[in-house]
Amino acid sequence: MKKQTLKIDSRTDQLVTVRDFVSRAAYASGFNDEEVSKIALAVDEACTNVIKHAYNYDNKKKITITVQDSDGDFEILIMDTGRQFDPSKIQVPNMKDYLSKYKRGGLGVYLMKSLMDKVEYQIEPGKQNRVRLVKHLPR
Repeated sequence: MKKQTLKIDSRTDQLVTVRDFVSRAAYASGFNDEEVSKIALAVDEACTNVIKHAYNYDNKKKITITVQDSDGDFEILIMDTGRQFDPSKIQVPNMKDYLSKYKRGGLGVYLMKSLMDKVEYQIEPGKQNRVRLVKHLPR
């Protein structure tokens, strides 16, 4: 699959467009329904984090999503120019505690890491934030 790019406004109503875009690309790369759902959910979480945390719901900002096959991997790159984020500050949630308190939110990074084979952050202060999500291509 060749590289494909989608640019959206930073709005939650754009997430369905993102999920469709990523799902089509994942199917084209040979993933089954279950894997496509996992990939789409991980990308949805990443974009939601950008909208909420990097852009603080400023819908005039842009998010760029690029998908491509690369060296046996399906790679999704999510780029924004919002507030920086330090991934080392995110702690693995205690799910028993989390569920017993009926908490909401705060599981995005944990969920992304459990759904994908690799989650990497590249932060260029004052320029660009990148989240790279990788799923190994099916054999």
